[in-house]
Amino acid sequence: MQSTDFSQLALNSSLLENLNSLGYLEMTPIQAQSLPPILEGKDVIAQGKTGSGKTAAFALGLLNNLDVKKFRVQSLVLCPTRELADQVAKEIRKLARSIHNIKVLTLCGGTPMGPQIGSLEHGAHIIVGTPGRIEDHLSRGRLKLNHLNTLVLDEADRMLEMGFQSALDLIFSLCPTNRQNLLFSATFPEEVKPIAKRLMVDPVSIEVASTHDVNTISQTFFKVDDNRHRSHAVRLLLQDANSESTVIFCTTKRDVQDLAHDLKDYGFNVLALHGDLEQRDRDQALVRFANKSVSILVATDVAARGLDIENLDTVINYHISVDPEIHLHRIGRTGRAGEKGQAFSLFAEKEFNKIGKLERFLDFTIEPQPLPDNSVLDKPIRQPSMATLQIDGGKKQKVRAGDILGALTSEGGIKGSNVGKIQIGDNWAYVAVDSNVADIALDKISSGKLKGRSFRARKFR
Repeated sequence: MQSTDFSQLALNSSLLENLNSLGYLEMTPIQAQSLPPILEGKDVIAQGKTGSGKTAAFALGLLNNLDVKKFRVQSLVLCPTRELADQVAKEIRKLARSIHNIKVLTLCGGTPMGPQIGSLEHGAHIIVGTPGRIEDHLSRGRLKLNHLNTLVLDEADRMLEMGFQSALDLIFSLCPTNRQNLLFSATFPEEVKPIAKRLMVDPVSIEVASTHDVNTISQTFFKVDDNRHRSHAVRLLLQDANSESTVIFCTTKRDVQDLAHDLKDYGFNVLALHGDLEQRDRDQALVRFANKSVSILVATDVAARGLDIENLDTVINYHISVDPEIHLHRIGRTGRAGEKGQAFSLFAEKEFNKIGKLERFLDFTIEPQPLPDNSVLDKPIRQPSMATLQIDGGKKQKVRAGDILGALTSEGGIKGSNVGKIQIGDNWAYVAVDSNVADIALDKISSGKLKGRSFRARKFR
């Protein structure tokens, strides 16, 4: 297909109208290559970087194949983390706005089982979830896949890394044989190939170049002596860059915890993100970082998958990844949408084999640069411009974003320009406000009313 216009596709007219209303006119490269075979009903393996438009590609395919009059599960999308599942479900709902009475249900671990059981009893057209929770519902007979026509694996590589192989095996065994299989991922390591071979029938393979525009991401490499020097190097880079938002990637949970603890001791505004955190704490960390009320997030690769942060200034690789594609996936989180971004990578003598592998993959010679001078540590540490308020009320209490904004800006409150992102969950809401008016905002929520009711609120910084 020469044209990249969505209108050239064999899509349902209501989907095309909605795409037009959303301003989605031109397909991204991965959409242009994958959507034609998807719409023809073929199995597809598609690889592309984060932010390439993978979700919209498979979402449009399963929505086009949906018979909304048949109230049964017709599509299943498997994701490695709750955060990614929530993003995918949100995108599907947005693309499905023109389809009346469609139900998209999210089934993930870390959330109460009761409401999910109730929702399953009422039925759904599309299920988006994590393998462990889907396995649980299937094994207890609450979820039936008899009428499934589309199975999507989003980031299968991460699902295997997280130990979901047995859950995936059960799910695959309970899916109808006659179905379409779509596998989308940022990387496609050897471990995924047996799954693709087992699931797919004559699949169409698509790979969109993972390299990023060198004009938007600058990469710099620094040689360190040991872990103590590595931690010191991170401090130098953070102080020198003075970025509003930085993600630091570590290989292990232990490294995440140790580095976050060290940085906090030195006065940096930092949160850790790894697999051992409770879901509530993970959600809170991601919201606070997205709200710009936390400047630094230290994370493992798996925990950060699904992280959707706008305008991320800096990525620091605490260790070089064994897999060069993971390296690209990490740094691809900065320099989005033509914005400038920077990536700093630290390596020691014993990591030269990884450097060689990365040089061959990137096709350029890596020359380590000198670290910033110790004098940068004398500068004041940058503090976040925003604070986050948590409100103990959400969708189930009929709290809307407009209610929160109205309460904050009512007489004696703050200006609308002082209010940032507002995110509302089932029983909670988060709102970002300028840090210099955070106490006033907290008092307005705590002492005032939303929907005629009083709600408890707290401030994070």
